[in-house]
Amino acid sequence: MAMRYDDQQQLQLQVLDREDADYEEDCFESIDKLISQGINAGDVKKLQDAGIYTCNGLMMHTKKSLTGIKGLSEAKVDKICEAAEKIVSSGYITGSDLMLKRKAVIKITTGSNALDELLGGGIETLQITEAFGEFRSGKTQLAHTLCVSTQLPISMHGGNGKVAYIDTEGTFRPERIVPIAERFGMDANAVLDNIIYARAYTYEHQYNLLLGLAAKMSEEPFRLLIVDSIIALFRVDFCGRGELADRQQKLAQMLSRLIKIAEEFNVAVFMTNHVIADPGGGVFISDPKKPAGGHVMAHASTVRLMLRKGKGEQRVCKIFDAPNLPESEAVFQITPGGIADAKD
Repeated sequence: MAMRYDDQQQLQLQVLDREDADYEEDCFESIDKLISQGINAGDVKKLQDAGIYTCNGLMMHTKKSLTGIKGLSEAKVDKICEAAEKIVSSGYITGSDLMLKRKAVIKITTGSNALDELLGGGIETLQITEAFGEFRSGKTQLAHTLCVSTQLPISMHGGNGKVAYIDTEGTFRPERIVPIAERFGMDANAVLDNIIYARAYTYEHQYNLLLGLAAKMSEEPFRLLIVDSIIALFRVDFCGRGELADRQQKLAQMLSRLIKIAEEFNVAVFMTNHVIADPGGGVFISDPKKPAGGHVMAHASTVRLMLRKGKGEQRVCKIFDAPNLPESEAVFQITPGGIADAKD
């Protein structure tokens, strides 16, 4: 959204405490509540050591994976799952109830009115938004802008929360955040303090970083997780057709973890992706490229955005796939203050 904050006082970022936020209900139940259901505190600690910090997150694990945790027998796992089911409802609900639950969804501005309109209001929590395109198509610039806009108050189309950034290609630049924060009238140091950053070097490291996020997200109000890019390390660590099946299985596990984080903690997951040449694209397609990752990636992403270069600093975003958005396009611009509306 091309916001004009020039004449506005500098907004000191204040991420609200959970209990102070009238509009926000806790979207998850802490794993500690299992103790009141008769589960041993030592067993709860074992779950936390395995990266499980909420009852909601526990319900997203299979019993087979839980019995893989050292010190948890099948009998203990059965008892733990039974206790969790008493705390968290995991059965059917009506469409009306789901409509009410969907009110917890927060839409975070991209910095461009045109792009927000295309997305139905912005990048949504509780889902994965994937942006793919060639280099210099604006993927990382959009990620940097979202790092700042996520920290805006809800009333200013922000997420009023912190940001986690997993960087697989070494493209995050903290100095880029400064002019974007200034453009939105925010204190740059406060904005940077509310971004946690990790550089991943292997796909295993990338997955472990996701596991470690649960502890942080259960304690502090996060609203955005960025993975830039999701596929890069898989393309390096797995070579040739012989390893393709293994690569896709590991990629599926990574994406499953991202979906669980989005739904467990009500955060928006924004990931960037590469494009690959599509030999089956045909002669009549002017730009025969497709997103990397195949069907595994296609099924995991809720909203898929295709970015391409326009004239000068302009970029074009097209809805490639979405359950509730029409296939349409928007033009935006990369400015020193981040993503903004294109100037005619």
